[in-house]
Amino acid sequence: MHIVVCVKQVPDTKIIKINPKTNTLDRRSAPAILNPYDAHAVQEAVKIREITGGTISVLSMGPPQATEIIRKSVEIGADRGYLISDRAFAGADTLATSYALSKALEKINNEHPVDMIICGKHAIDGDTGQVGPGIARRMDIPPITNVIEVSEVNQKENTVLIKRKLTNGYELIQSNLPCLLTVEKEINDIDYSPMPNMIKAARYEPIIWAVSDFENVDRSQMGLKGSPTIVGKMFTPPRPEGGKRLDGTTDEQVKQLMELLMEKKDLLTIQSAK
Repeated sequence: MHIVVCVKQVPDTKIIKINPKTNTLDRRSAPAILNPYDAHAVQEAVKIREITGGTISVLSMGPPQATEIIRKSVEIGADRGYLISDRAFAGADTLATSYALSKALEKINNEHPVDMIICGKHAIDGDTGQVGPGIARRMDIPPITNVIEVSEVNQKENTVLIKRKLTNGYELIQSNLPCLLTVEKEINDIDYSPMPNMIKAARYEPIIWAVSDFENVDRSQMGLKGSPTIVGKMFTPPRPEGGKRLDGTTDEQVKQLMELLMEKKDLLTIQSAK
């Protein structure tokens, strides 16, 4: 099997700040990391390869420094990595991103036929979950989202059995290959990387493509030109206020509580018993 995992370099959201003047993410305030959901996607590809054999490729779109997350993916267990990097991709929203990645996947598929594409459920910087299904739609293959288990890969029948999470339960799906999966973190645990993988990752040089390396590309669907999404404003929500402490005797505390309830009476709804 040939599995391609789409990965993204994101700022560590535990540390990142928002610029109060521009209302945008200050990406310089936090280190860039491999999107955590994508790390689980790579790990799941490794687990599938252990059963079926084959090759794992990783694909990312981003600036030249995004080669670091491809090396991290190789450290987890990927065999090779591709980075599409060009100023023409800059400012892409999820629609333009899915278009650019689908063109790269078409090129990869022409060289090494792809059996499965795996993405993380979403990126922690955008949290949309739209790129994976967008790629599947453009490539006309089934998208299966919120996957928590790959139960079976039947190469003879060319099918895969998937368990996915729903709001109120679970769903088992059998899909033909090729297909695209978006995975939850709970699908697996990230293993410690063996020393040979770490050495390979440190020395690995990803394959880098620009727009000129693709055929039949519509540049109007890339970058800002191909991005209809407009962010009106981004801001840090105010921290919730702490609870109010009532002091004094029991009678004094009851009085304070009644005063607070009267202040907030507009927020209270009382329903009469039927």
